[in-house]
Amino acid sequence: MTMRELLKKSRMVRVSILLCAGIVAGAGAVYLYFHDPKIYPIPCALHLLTGLYCPGCGAGRACYALLHGDVLEAFCYNPLMTILIPFIGLYIVGRGIDWAVTGGNHVDGRINVRFLVGVLVLILIYGILRNIPVPPFSLLAPGGLSGLF
Repeated sequence: MTMRELLKKSRMVRVSILLCAGIVAGAGAVYLYFHDPKIYPIPCALHLLTGLYCPGCGAGRACYALLHGDVLEAFCYNPLMTILIPFIGLYIVGRGIDWAVTGGNHVDGRINVRFLVGVLVLILIYGILRNIPVPPFSLLAPGGLSGLF
């Protein structure tokens, strides 16, 4: 029996894999909770090579702030990711439960492709705007909003 057939037929294997993934995600959250990215920074390859901020720059510090219950600080580091993280988490949990229970993918077909393209375009525009060194766009750089609050 191949791995694909085993995953298709055995709900217990799928649930076990999903539980293991949840444990790994939980361990990552615990690690991030106790390791401040301001002290132990997570480098961004794009920023190191070009000096430009990618749409995800500041997301590690934003997640750290969210884990500590500081939504405003998280918003200051990466406003877009702070807004999108709950939706991304909901999608991952829903998709994982659907796969564990049915062995299929019934979630992705319910998401409008235009919506997904719109989100992608929004992320790309955000990545461009946060690199314009003129206010108000400079406020979108990681930590740029912290001076306002």
